[in-house]
Amino acid sequence: MKLVAGIDAGTQSIKVVVYDPQSRQLVASASAALELISGEDGSREQEAAWWVDAVRSCFSRIDPALRGQVAALAVSGQQHGFVPVDADGNVLAPAKLWCDTSTSAECGEIMDAVGGVARCIELAGNPILAGYTASKLPWTRKHRPEVYAQLAKILLPHDYLNFWLTGEYFCEYGDASGTGWLDVRTRTWSKELLRATDPQRDLGACLPPLVDAGATFPIAAAIADELGLPREAVVAAGGGDNMMAAFGTGAVVPGKLSMSLGTSGTLFAYSDTPVVDPAGAWAAFCSSSGGWLPLICTMNCTVATESIARLFGFSTREGDARIAASEPGAAGLTFLPFLNGERTPDLPLGKGVLAGMDMHNLGEANLYRAAMEGATYSLKYGFDAFVAGGMRFDAIVLTGGGANSAAWRQMVADIFNLPVEVPKQGEGAAFGAALQALWALGHAQGDATPVADVVAAHLGTDPALGAQPDASRHAAYAKAYRRFLDHLSAVRPLYAA
Repeated sequence: MKLVAGIDAGTQSIKVVVYDPQSRQLVASASAALELISGEDGSREQEAAWWVDAVRSCFSRIDPALRGQVAALAVSGQQHGFVPVDADGNVLAPAKLWCDTSTSAECGEIMDAVGGVARCIELAGNPILAGYTASKLPWTRKHRPEVYAQLAKILLPHDYLNFWLTGEYFCEYGDASGTGWLDVRTRTWSKELLRATDPQRDLGACLPPLVDAGATFPIAAAIADELGLPREAVVAAGGGDNMMAAFGTGAVVPGKLSMSLGTSGTLFAYSDTPVVDPAGAWAAFCSSSGGWLPLICTMNCTVATESIARLFGFSTREGDARIAASEPGAAGLTFLPFLNGERTPDLPLGKGVLAGMDMHNLGEANLYRAAMEGATYSLKYGFDAFVAGGMRFDAIVLTGGGANSAAWRQMVADIFNLPVEVPKQGEGAAFGAALQALWALGHAQGDATPVADVVAAHLGTDPALGAQPDASRHAAYAKAYRRFLDHLSAVRPLYAA
């Protein structure tokens, strides 16, 4: 029996799952929490060593007999981060993360250097948005010049963990899309955007080589021994967390819309061709399965509900009771949950706004509902862009921590007026990484089964967790959503970059 493992390196934790392809069962899982370094300037950072320590901790809690049967593993990593590494492979500074908005000014500087937003989209398919890796380089040059002087390799979080596992530098197209430098149409680094980021230095020489989705690499013997894995195990290319969640939700064929309710919120769907919006209404990313993955990302999702729950001293596990004690529209409360700035809508300097308070609606149930609604309305704002661009969907496949809430699943169905499906395997990104490892292992062994067939064979939904939209609630949410859009229009000038 051969097992596969998936590692999900998220913002809040590292998760490891071990999957048995024969029995179609997860046979082990473990997680370890991560800290976050936050600054008032919008900086959000983590030490790369924390990820490594957490991976070690997770594997140490998995039965050695199972670890010894792992034939392949893959990493799902939070996108857009920047891990600066010197010529000897040493990390030079804390990694700036996807939710770091301290480099917002540098986004504009890079785009101005190539001729503006439209030219940037023409060159790469995407603008340089807050949090994208590209903006972190000029910020580092300005604020950490000693780090920039020693910089030899530019790695994403996923790339760094792969380097630790294999001793080799490589990057795959899906995760590379989130740097802002990859021309998603041609799947090549844009030399013009690299020059715009730093005209005095060849940043291309610092980037790892790009590899295909089916690539595999031998695990370093010392790391295999340390983790209790076979020395013959291989490390698949893996990918960004959204790309791996696409495997874990079945978004490797056209027509499926996946939604992840995690620290960030995302909407994504597979395409056989590049899907670029001239105005940059969505991220025109590559997939990690050979195609493309148009994607909407919000920077505040479960962050919003967790913040309100913490304020009132209860756990989000108790949140559904608060939703049940309130009505759609939160009795007139509107929450713009831009606690980390925001990418969709594009307000990197945005702040959270609570509006519509009166003597009757200011209670914890309405506030918690307003936070959940606000996070969902931000995703609806992005969904509207997809629809305006001609995309059509029959259902939403839901994953992420928020998908554990029956109230949130129903809210999504009601707001989007679409049925909601939930995969049997709840850890979408970690499970998706395991499926990517399974497919890549077969690919390396000469199995020509298409990736979509491999995913379909191992993915199922749980009917008990699905939700159907309710017409009356949809009407109530539609009214509250219009109110959300009105307040968004009102505050845009206050938080313009």
